[in-house]
Amino acid sequence: MKPLGVGHWPLTMSLRRAQAASPAYPPAPPADLALAAPSFEELYEAHVDFLWRNARRLGVRDDAVDDVLQHVFLVAHRRLAELTRVGSERAWLFGVLTRVVREHKRSLRRKSPHGFHEATDPDGLPDEHARGAEEDVARREAARLLEAWLEALDDDKREVFVLADLEQMTAREIAEATGANPSTVASRLRAARQQIEDAAARFRRREERETS
Repeated sequence: MKPLGVGHWPLTMSLRRAQAASPAYPPAPPADLALAAPSFEELYEAHVDFLWRNARRLGVRDDAVDDVLQHVFLVAHRRLAELTRVGSERAWLFGVLTRVVREHKRSLRRKSPHGFHEATDPDGLPDEHARGAEEDVARREAARLLEAWLEALDDDKREVFVLADLEQMTAREIAEATGANPSTVASRLRAARQQIEDAAARFRRREERETS
């Protein structure tokens, strides 16, 4: 899915306006393998879709995704030289994304503590090419359920669940992305899966009662 408006960003726009008072971002992964740092344009093209769909999954609203991603790429541009390990780009960028998203949510809550709400998952949004109304309705229902179940998770569990079960990332990548050790990642993932399974079971029981 192509991110809304992102493809039209001037890549160098606002880079000079990046402020020194940024949230604490994860350290770049260790340089255990030599790698020429990718250019900013290469990093952007390779990972913008990944970051866009996961900003949505972490609760960023449609109308705020572009601003959040711009902030992520400002940080990435500033720290690009620190990215030195083969294959670590996604994990590192996701770590930056989670901190930008948390800062974004805190800002929204300060501005409108009673009006803040999160967004649906992009993979479940209606597809204009869907085969008929029934499939479209099913996709919307799946999006609504996933949104509700993800929102019920705390940030730590939500991030691990998204990376493991929706992005199929490895335990090492998740540990790098979240800054947690592998045992903590495993514990959070077990708890998140159990919470999602419990929610799904409640939903099935409710449907059974309504159709019986």
